[in-house]
Amino acid sequence: MPAVKRLGVLTGGGDAPGLNAVIRAVVKAASNASIECVGLEDSFDGLIEPNRSRVLTPRDVTGILRLGGTILGTTNRGNPFVYPVDTAEGTRDYSERCIEMFHRLHLDALVVIGGDGTLGIAYEFYKRGIPIVGVPKTIDNDIVGTTNCFGFDTAVSFATEAIDRLHTTAEAHRRIMTVEVMGRYAGWIALHAGVAGGADVILIPEIPFDLDSVARTLRARDQWGARFSIVVVAEGAAPKGGGVSLVQAATDGHVERLGGIGAQVAGALEQMTGKETRHVVLGHLQRGGAPTSFDRVLATRFGGMAVELVRRGQFGVMVASHPPDIVPIPIADVVGRTKTVPPDSDLVQTARAIGVSFGD
Repeated sequence: MPAVKRLGVLTGGGDAPGLNAVIRAVVKAASNASIECVGLEDSFDGLIEPNRSRVLTPRDVTGILRLGGTILGTTNRGNPFVYPVDTAEGTRDYSERCIEMFHRLHLDALVVIGGDGTLGIAYEFYKRGIPIVGVPKTIDNDIVGTTNCFGFDTAVSFATEAIDRLHTTAEAHRRIMTVEVMGRYAGWIALHAGVAGGADVILIPEIPFDLDSVARTLRARDQWGARFSIVVVAEGAAPKGGGVSLVQAATDGHVERLGGIGAQVAGALEQMTGKETRHVVLGHLQRGGAPTSFDRVLATRFGGMAVELVRRGQFGVMVASHPPDIVPIPIADVVGRTKTVPPDSDLVQTARAIGVSFGD
């Protein structure tokens, strides 16, 4: 394959702290390899609509390492293969237009930064001849094949700080506080933030819970003198007996939106324990703000390796964290799968050993 001279880069799906760090690394590494970098705006929309792209130079990415969000914009409703439109048919297939625009922009390859949905779209374009390198992005840490995704450490750090703050008000008022965190159908944020924040109960999607068991744990704490409790609930957590996670809303052309389980658990526990209970939903606060140093370094390593793979002509792969290395793995092995918390993982076992209840 001829040497790559012009490289496209886009960010797709939900935002995550560290996206700008990846963009910065891609642009700087490409520039130092004499490759011109073109930023595509709002995910694949930059290949659907004209005038939605711009050349990025090292000067354009100066100072963005520490910033949350993405200078290119993003969307989680922009699948070109089933693009939502205001017409009777509801969606259209704009994939051929994207391929045409890719060539019209004289791009030789594309770095796609996103989660499972975005990487799935990228893989379809790869199968249609577009040279692709993927970069995994999600605060949920649920992409298979990589130990860590940037944004996860920042989300856990924020959730932990929030739990720390709730400890003081819970203790002062002798309340039960439930904290609902993101993660979709994976409990990584809840598990890590719950352990780091000293939660007494952690409810995750991988371990269906029984509220009677949770209530017994909280009543037992009262009996031995702990007058308050912290319950961390993953948004995708669900009860035993075939219950399903609460769907707050279904979005057109995208996955359902979860939410509400924290309030439901809080209401039930107040009745079952007789203790005043409050609930907090951290929501999109977990996505915002400056990335931690860990996420900045990981994102920079991902971006640098992505450009190195482009230089090698190694496409159809995603960069992945296999400590201590960053390695390429086939995107085909990633899409359509979710990395969930093993119920027998060492962190779950450690949490149980120190008295944390998972409600089972």
